[in-house]
Amino acid sequence: MNEIHTETATLAMGCFWGPEALFGALPGVVRTRTGYAGGTASDPTYRHMGDHTETVEVDFDPAVLAYDDILRVFWNGHRPENINSYKGRQYQSMLLYRSPEQKDAIERVLEERRVSGKGEPATEIRPFSVFYAAEERHQKYYLKRYPHAVERLLTLYGSIAEMDRSTLAARLNGLAKGYANRSGVLEDISRWPLPEEERERIAACVGSIRW
Repeated sequence: MNEIHTETATLAMGCFWGPEALFGALPGVVRTRTGYAGGTASDPTYRHMGDHTETVEVDFDPAVLAYDDILRVFWNGHRPENINSYKGRQYQSMLLYRSPEQKDAIERVLEERRVSGKGEPATEIRPFSVFYAAEERHQKYYLKRYPHAVERLLTLYGSIAEMDRSTLAARLNGLAKGYANRSGVLEDISRWPLPEEERERIAACVGSIRW
């Protein structure tokens, strides 16, 4: 996809497979990746996470999708009290804000929740420090459960790593988890800022996948 201005949301809401699919399905999200953040250990891995938490980074186009709306999806998509302390800090409800504007948005949506009677969520909120990308097998987990989908996508992308970074993989990971459907993904693709021929090639690839 052509370069567009993006911002990044960094959040955690339990096992990172599901949130990556949830946010990847949203129009306006440009790319997603799973990883580890929120702790102090150096170079964490899935087997040796230290004090980090399973986290998702969401690159999004603020002209299409507001950070406030990402926050609403975040809090509507999990129950912090059900995951905090489960598996230690591995599963934690957490928001790591990257700017004063993101911090203000968090407070704005929290106040919105208070006014509506939803109470104060048990979410850890603090400034972003560092994010460590997770291993390849943890990127686009649900999409990779469909070998034919990966096979077809590799006709568009030169490697698994390139595929994992793509907007299309983010959408199809959401589809594979059930957060989107094929018609909705195709409609979204029709609005991407790409030459018409490129959009048609991507749409044909999506249409050819056996789920």
